[in-house]
Amino acid sequence: MSYRENLRSYLLTDPSGPKPTNQSLAKMLIFSAFKTLTGQQVTIELKNDLAIQGTLKSVDQFLNFKIDNIRVLDEARHPHMMAVKSAFIRGSVVRYVHIPAAAVDTQLLEDATRREASSQSGR
Repeated sequence: MSYRENLRSYLLTDPSGPKPTNQSLAKMLIFSAFKTLTGQQVTIELKNDLAIQGTLKSVDQFLNFKIDNIRVLDEARHPHMMAVKSAFIRGSVVRYVHIPAAAVDTQLLEDATRREASSQSGR
């Protein structure tokens, strides 16, 4: 089942069943979006201002990232990172994840946002 089918089936679950919380729904959407980026170039900016660009290898439910073929964007400030080729980044230290614009399915995200907004107004 593809990402799009998984997301649609999640969003169109039986309304009589248990309702996901806003936080769990948002986390699932973000996690699913990142899973589709596996194998693509991403830039991860950490809370300590270190920005690392590399190929996303995996992401888990805690939004921990594993990236290969990394390069530091500010080499002058972080020369000790020049020799590092792969990294495991704990989700709690991530500030931003920059993803390629072509990798974002804006229509699907807009639909999910509309559904969420309509379910919020119906409560």
